[in-house]
Amino acid sequence: QVQLVESGGGLVQAGGSLRLSCAASGSIFRIRSMGWYRQAPGNERELVAAIVAAGNAEITNYADSVKGRFTISTHNTKNTLYLQMNSLKPEDTAVYYCRLVTTNTINYWGQGTQVTVSS
Repeated sequence: QVQLVESGGGLVQAGGSLRLSCAASGSIFRIRSMGWYRQAPGNERELVAAIVAAGNAEITNYADSVKGRFTISTHNTKNTLYLQMNSLKPEDTAVYYCRLVTTNTINYWGQGTQVTVSS
């Protein structure tokens, strides 16, 4: 079993920055991808950014709305996923979730962390 715990959310003014962390623990074997998703009230959960294993390389994907402002990264020795969010906008307000997918396509989700950007 894998546990994902997000942290780092909060209230910030537009133009500000936050750094989200996702600590993974448990029986972590072969990871296919890790990523950040968000869900605003009344909206479906959407991809923000993800890192996908591709052979010996990693591919990062970003939603168009966050390109150039958000950066996803990992600290493998600590099994931690980060999301650095700069130049935040009110429309970034949402609950942010961490997701891990194994090579045998098992999905794990964290409990979510609230990000609120005031105008």
